[in-house]
Amino acid sequence: MPSDIPAPASRRALLRGAALVAGTAATTGLVTGRLPGRASAAPLLVRGDRPALPLGVQSGDVRPGSAVLWAKADRPSRLVAEISRDPSFRKARTVRGPVVTPETDLTGMLRLGDLPPGADLHYRIRAVDLRDHRAASAPTVGRLRTAPGRRDDVRFLWSGDIAGQGWGVNPAYGGFRIADAMRSRNADFFLCSGDNVYADGPLQASVTLPGGEVWTNLVIPEKTKVAETLDEYRGQYRYNLMADNWRAFLAETAQVSQWDDHEVRNNWFPGQVLEDARYTEKRIDVLAARAHQAFHEYVPVAPISPDTEGRVYRVIRYGRHLDLFVLDMRTHKDPNTGNRETAGDGGVLGAEQTAWLIRELQRSKATWKVIANDLPLGLVVPDGAAAQEGLAQGDPGAPLGREIDIARVLTALQRAGIRNHVWLTADVHYTAAHHYSPDRAAYQDFDPFWEFVSGPLNAGGFGPNALDATFGPVADFVAAPPTANASPAQGFQFFGEVEVEGHTGQLTVTLRDVAGAAIYTRTLDPAAR
Repeated sequence: MPSDIPAPASRRALLRGAALVAGTAATTGLVTGRLPGRASAAPLLVRGDRPALPLGVQSGDVRPGSAVLWAKADRPSRLVAEISRDPSFRKARTVRGPVVTPETDLTGMLRLGDLPPGADLHYRIRAVDLRDHRAASAPTVGRLRTAPGRRDDVRFLWSGDIAGQGWGVNPAYGGFRIADAMRSRNADFFLCSGDNVYADGPLQASVTLPGGEVWTNLVIPEKTKVAETLDEYRGQYRYNLMADNWRAFLAETAQVSQWDDHEVRNNWFPGQVLEDARYTEKRIDVLAARAHQAFHEYVPVAPISPDTEGRVYRVIRYGRHLDLFVLDMRTHKDPNTGNRETAGDGGVLGAEQTAWLIRELQRSKATWKVIANDLPLGLVVPDGAAAQEGLAQGDPGAPLGREIDIARVLTALQRAGIRNHVWLTADVHYTAAHHYSPDRAAYQDFDPFWEFVSGPLNAGGFGPNALDATFGPVADFVAAPPTANASPAQGFQFFGEVEVEGHTGQLTVTLRDVAGAAIYTRTLDPAAR
């Protein structure tokens, strides 16, 4: 390995370094379009040779008046976008974007501002040659829907867990089997609840299914081993964008993305030293910093997190009725013990993120506060025989370990009179609806609320997991496969849909299967504060 790899870092040092890397990737040319100092010179243009955008286009973090666009070129070039209400691009507005170079794997983002509310906007991006501005790629077209006006309805999707447990891009399904059903919902945006990639999940070209059929994976070199180098982490994102229907979905549907464990390695936590023979680099802090850079290069996340140490949390305000609070429950996570500590140490959110969450929830004027938690609140998720990966541990009594940190948030919500909060998660590879109530709970200083679980998108199906009684949850609905690691071919892939009615403020959650059929629906009326 290179000699300049740092020594094992503290959690604070890891986050500081990751923030610096992400900040550099996010701001290089983002507004100014400047060429980074160490970029190599562009080659002489050969007649007919033009740049290309091989992995499509994406948009993300749409907020009132603003959004982020993304593209990757095949060579150093400048990204230029056109934006219009009209799909024929009449009266288009031109946005001059960054110069992309190998320093960011030829990826770049363009920040859009002054966007009208409640509008479908069409955009197209070109890569323009650095030496001859007349030589540009063919335009790649996308669409995004801006944040709504006061009375507009809202519809968004959520799920997670993409290309895991040996199930990758399958040409027989156009890439990912579930993508076509998600695309047909014509959602305002898509919330990816973590595990955007499986950096620790090598793929084989084919897998024989229980009935004797063969599942076929596309395979690239970066997916034949666990990711360790920066380019191997980048390759995880390049790989998922080889799925034609997934690339089409992302071009038409803005995304809001969390990151969780498989973007680095299963069940990781800061400071961990791996005992895994597949890895030559054992220090998770080194791997996480590389993975963090690749995430920010390939996922259109706006640089709006208030965190001082690089955690990926933020609030997306989306019209009169919806504020979306996107948590980072991974970067500050304490080691996976039995999770039975009797004093809270901020081991899942950290003190800064906890204070931010409570403060922003209290400031929110939206009817609904939807909290995107990449780890489920009440499901027991073991890490081996004695340790716990999740927040719960199966003890039905008073809050212990990470439960203490969540209890603080729930109690703060109760004391502030905030009852219209709904939690959305993925992670466990099945779908469910959980209702939490102090009437059934060992800990009672909170108001009733719902948590909805969905996933996976294209990964092994598992579950269901046991519920911990500390906060009094019951499962109102569960859909899970009969056997572990069910393939997408077996159909146990799920996504959720949230609709908020613009006039009444009612919120409806629908859980959908791999074909998009509704298998559960729950409508919630907003409670008065």
